[in-house]
This record gives sequence, C-alpha cells and structure tokens, in this order.
Amino acid sequence: MKLLAKWLLSATALLAVTHLYPGVELQGFAAALIAALLIGLFNIFLRPLLILLTLPVTLLTLGLFLFVINALLFWAAASLLDGFQVRGFAAALLGSLIYSVFSLVIDSALERLFPQQ
Repeated sequence: MKLLAKWLLSATALLAVTHLYPGVELQGFAAALIAALLIGLFNIFLRPLLILLTLPVTLLTLGLFLFVINALLFWAAASLLDGFQVRGFAAALLGSLIYSVFSLVIDSALERLFPQQ
C-alpha cells in the first residue's frame, strides 16, 4: 500500500513540477505515472552505479556532483518517454531539485502514515 501511495504521490509531484517550472512538460497524469515509475527505477538501479563510478568527482566537489547525477537521470527519463519533456540540462537540474524537495516531503509523510512494525 505504501509503495502504491508513493508512486501516485510521486506522479502528482511531477505534475506539480510542470506547473511550477515551465522547462518541464508532461502530457497528462498517465505520462506522469510512467515518468515517476521510470525515475524511480533509475534511482534504484542506475543511481548507485553512477555514484560509485563518479565517487572521486563527488568527493572533490563535496557532494555537489550528486545534483548533476540527479539531473542526468531526470533528463534521461524525459528523453526515453514521449509524454515527458525537459528543455535542456538547466531545466533538468532545476526540475530534479524541485522534484527532490517534493520527494522528501512525500517520504516524510509516508513514514508517519505507514510506520514500520
């Protein structure tokens, strides 16, 4: 139940990003659901590998390179889907930052609603 709620709220957060920032566009809630699923899969499978591969750069930049990794994954998801568009790297960076803030709020709220046994 928690996973389904997180997926639906993440899709809603993506729609909110499109309303807050014009550099990110979505064509409806169905596209938002697919985009949220793809971003989630990228974060599960690709993000740890990219963090490991770019660890020296991440350490040199004191962790700021993680923002670049998030933006690249956000941009990659948009490039794979027809109903999800991001206008350039700067839009991906700002869009991923806004989406990350929403994700933090969603995770915090879901932890309170679904406490671990």
